[in-house]
Amino acid sequence: MQPDVQAYHKALQADDKIICDALHNLICESLPKAENKVWHSHPVWFIDGNPIVGYHKLKNCVRLLFWSGQSFDEPGLIPEGKFKAAEARYTSAEQIHTKDLKRWLKKSAAIQWDYKNIVKRKGKLERLK
Repeated sequence: MQPDVQAYHKALQADDKIICDALHNLICESLPKAENKVWHSHPVWFIDGNPIVGYHKLKNCVRLLFWSGQSFDEPGLIPEGKFKAAEARYTSAEQIHTKDLKRWLKKSAAIQWDYKNIVKRKGKLERLK
């Protein structure tokens, strides 16, 4: 685990840490070549500099966010924001369905919108791959 991600986890309450540890392990296992670091205060994984997936402790849950998740066509993900992101929220580790999460992670590597260059394109997203 990266030192900055380890520090993020260390600051969590016990129940939230269990959720984040489970998410971290499944993400690292499924995306072994993705770069991982704390970005905008929470753990995020990148492929070729493009954000793919991350999680963040919110007031009453842990949010798992897929930057291109609205394009996955998955009923377990809820649209988030005005771009292509989608999320799942967890209040316990038992809510994490490993089979679903692994499928979403596979799609996150295959289905990407170019967030890395969104500022250059003045807010316009383009599909990658």
